[in-house]
Amino acid sequence: MASLKEVKSRISSVMSTQQITKAMKMVAAAKLRKSQERIIQMRPFAKKMNSLLHNLSAAQTDGQDWYSAAREENKILIVAISSDRGLCGSFNSSVFKATIKLIEEKYQLQNQKKKVTIFPIGKKSAEFFTKRNFPVIKDYATIFQDLSFEKVSEAAQFLMDHFHTGEFDKIEIVFNEFKNVATQILRTEQWLPVLPTVVEKKAEETDYIYQPNREEIISGLIPKSLKVQLFKALLESSASENGARMTAMDKATENAGELLKDLRLTYNRTRQAAITKEILEIVAGAEALKSA
Repeated sequence: MASLKEVKSRISSVMSTQQITKAMKMVAAAKLRKSQERIIQMRPFAKKMNSLLHNLSAAQTDGQDWYSAAREENKILIVAISSDRGLCGSFNSSVFKATIKLIEEKYQLQNQKKKVTIFPIGKKSAEFFTKRNFPVIKDYATIFQDLSFEKVSEAAQFLMDHFHTGEFDKIEIVFNEFKNVATQILRTEQWLPVLPTVVEKKAEETDYIYQPNREEIISGLIPKSLKVQLFKALLESSASENGARMTAMDKATENAGELLKDLRLTYNRTRQAAITKEILEIVAGAEALKSA
């Protein structure tokens, strides 16, 4: 049995840890409110832009059809979106597992030829794939430090330029979509080339009037829509991260409370055993004196 000093030291340590997890939970909750508001406001706009993107990509125009042009999939780029920090449960590991599974199931041949490149967003993603010797482009790995549409636009333009020049034949995004505080939905979406819209009913077809002309509209709107889609994925991931961290810290605080109960029970039992031992020693000494 541990000594009273050791048990007391463990109680003090667990109490300190519990205070830290409580503070982290409160910080995550505050950040979650802001990030949740941003993604809720963003979703309707992103949905409409995504609809326009798919419809306009079907209207191929000379010089602009490269956005939706299907190529032989020789060089693949995967955008793996994680967080900058840990302590958020399985948030990061789920992205890593999904990315590895995607490579093994769809791009095994390309990976054997070292033609699968990772574009990590988030420090944890950059560290994970660098350690596993994947070709990694780290130019925008720290974008979450100051997340804004301007910076995401730069990253999206970087990706579009590399796709346009033929450096990559396909770009996919792996990220966590925010559902609620306790639930994140893992998503894998093709970003480029743009997939055409599958129209099930004739009533859903949209006939656009282009002003000033179709070429200018497509050349401006498609890149803008792609930037919005990437920005939405990052906002989804940010809200998911805060929700996952809040849940993880709440669970850690509960576990610390349970551990404290056990330790205090152990402390009281150890203390009682020590007192009982001392009483027995006193009684034994008194009996020995009487016998003498």
